[in-house]
Amino acid sequence: MKKIALLVVMFISLNAAFAQATIDKGYKDLNLGVGFSGYGLPVYFGMDFGVYKDITVGFNAAVRFDDYYNNSLGISGNGNYHFNTLLELPSQWDLYAGLSLGYIIWFGDDGYDGGDDFGLDLQVGGRYFWNDSWAINVEFGGGTAFSGGKIGVTKKL
Repeated sequence: MKKIALLVVMFISLNAAFAQATIDKGYKDLNLGVGFSGYGLPVYFGMDFGVYKDITVGFNAAVRFDDYYNNSLGISGNGNYHFNTLLELPSQWDLYAGLSLGYIIWFGDDGYDGGDDFGLDLQVGGRYFWNDSWAINVEFGGGTAFSGGKIGVTKKL
C-alpha cells in the first residue's frame, strides 16, 4: 500500500512540474520579428490578448520590402486557439492555430500604386519559452493575402 501511495504522490508531483502554459482571460504578449514570403522581407510586430481559456485575439502590423514594386503595409486581426491544455503540453511550449483577417496596401519606390487587398488566412504556430517572460516564436500561414511565415521573439506582459 505504501508503494502505491508513493507512486501516486510521485505522479501528482510530476504532473505539477509539467503543468500547461496558462492562456486565459487577461493574458497578453508582444511579438516582434521577420517573415519570409515570395514578396520580399516582412518585418512585423503584434499583440495577443487572452479573452477566454485557451483563446486569444490580437493584431499584427507588417511592412514588407521588395526590390520590385511589391513593398506593402499590412494590418490584420487574428484569433487563435491554443492547444496547451488539450494536448497537456509542458509549460514552456505554446502551440496554436487560427484565422487572420487583414488589409494590405501595396506600393512601390517609384510611386507605383499596386492597389489594396483584403485577405483571409489560416495560421499555425508555436512558441518555446526559455524563461517565464521570453520565447522564440515560429508561425506558418496561407490564404488570400498573408501567405508565408515568420520567426521572432515573444515577450509575455
